Amino acid sequence: MTYQATQSALETLAIEERRTSNDRRRSQFDRWRKVLLGGLPVVAVDREESAQAMVDHALERRGLWRYPAYITSTNGEVTYRCAVDKTERSLFLEADAIHADGMPHVFVSRLRGAVPLPERVATSDLFYDVAAKAEAAGATMFMLGATEEANDAAVTSVKRRFPNLSIVGHRHGYFQNRDEEAEVCEQIARLEPDILWVSMGVPREQEFIIRNRHRLTSVGVIKTSGGLFDFLSGTKRRAPLWVQNAGLEWLWRVCLEPRRLGWRYIKTNPLALYLLLTKSR
Repeated sequence: MTYQATQSALETLAIEERRTSNDRRRSQFDRWRKVLLGGLPVVAVDREESAQAMVDHALERRGLWRYPAYITSTNGEVTYRCAVDKTERSLFLEADAIHADGMPHVFVSRLRGAVPLPERVATSDLFYDVAAKAEAAGATMFMLGATEEANDAAVTSVKRRFPNLSIVGHRHGYFQNRDEEAEVCEQIARLEPDILWVSMGVPREQEFIIRNRHRLTSVGVIKTSGGLFDFLSGTKRRAPLWVQNAGLEWLWRVCLEPRRLGWRYIKTNPLALYLLLTKSR
């Protein structure tokens, strides 16, 4: 059977599997306890356990050709967006796990939740944990997203830090049309990466995953990444650690990009805080 025929048959099976048996697709991550924060179910897990589970699960799925696990993250902006847009909320509820990529979520979980979050699981930190474990275990990666320049610089930086990590491919995150998107997905599927990082921003990266999981059944785990590649490449700087720990990284980002982010946070932060305080348990 040709690759195309096999892929077509497996796509049909994957669609049917999703319709009839989501439990099998979620089995690796359903052990994690969840806490409702701002209206979204967030997993109570630390970076170490998250990284280990992602690598282990990806390796276990090699050759199974099922829907890849889909992991994403929430922060203040996501909390706001999911409250005002049911379609975006549904994209997040499709995920196998939602990490807390915001210190306010951690603070509120400890104040109001029966299951306090052990720590913030920021994707910009989690990536390095996963990369180290993937390098040691022989797991492979594909990095999709950002501009071509930022993507190339991010890959170069990662290879410099993890010389034995297998990055089987990478590409910028812009497509001329859906046909090109489908072709890129087929290219990724042929490479069969264990972990696929998608750095396109909310909600574009979530939409991409939901739209294309049936084309990526040779992938083990897909993780949304927001602006990760810009941080990896050095295009943008992370806030000092004390600022991150105080839950003020958003303010640091506003100071660096006031025109782009100022109004966004003025609009989203008050409602996000209200939702965290009223729709958490």
